[in-house]
Amino acid sequence: MRNADKHSLRPQTRQMIRDVFARLDYDALGDIYCEEGGEAFWKAHKNKCQTMGIRIGEALKQRLPQKGKSLYVGAGVAELPLLVLETLEMNRTVQAHNLREREVDVLNRACDGLPFTVHATAAQTARGTFDHLWIASVLNDPECFPETSALAYGRADPVRFDPVAFQQERTQIQELLDACLPKLSRPGILSTTVEEVTWMEDWLTRNRILCHVEEQLYPTAIVGDPLCFIRLEPTKKRKR
Repeated sequence: MRNADKHSLRPQTRQMIRDVFARLDYDALGDIYCEEGGEAFWKAHKNKCQTMGIRIGEALKQRLPQKGKSLYVGAGVAELPLLVLETLEMNRTVQAHNLREREVDVLNRACDGLPFTVHATAAQTARGTFDHLWIASVLNDPECFPETSALAYGRADPVRFDPVAFQQERTQIQELLDACLPKLSRPGILSTTVEEVTWMEDWLTRNRILCHVEEQLYPTAIVGDPLCFIRLEPTKKRKR
């Protein structure tokens, strides 16, 4: 029980997460996330985002050092508990990116006064290095990568599947990884979903970076993809 208590979020952090979620504009989020039925969607997912986010936050708290830096690619509502935890409780710096400007506006209004801002810019523009990179449910996003998403989730129709479009998407994904993964220091933590692990392992292997994919999985609230952590091994010093 001592270990569990050690990694639990502080009551003040939990309260701030509740406060942030209470300030979110769910009418606006309903229009952003859903073509219809937005009110019912957030009624079903609001609490799940908090409880599952806190659970993932407790796992991150075990793995990340104090006063480090995190880069979030595609930070949305589900990532808010993690951003609050890292900045308020762990004295870490977070750089969060989300290309949906309307959602960014909603998030920043709910987080007004907190020591972070979500940027409506591409994560590729982030400068510096980070000891934690979050890129979850991004590479299989059906809006950005429809053909890749169909393959990842086993929905690809052999009659209608477009291999040319998929090749273009694969190039875009590889360019995204080429821009973001070099920003992750070694040792470092890469947070991603099991559906995206193949992309990560391929890039890390091609760049001769040793890594370990942890077996423990964590459910996520909105997309539902299980989350896992990949540990990047320290850079080996060359022998003279």
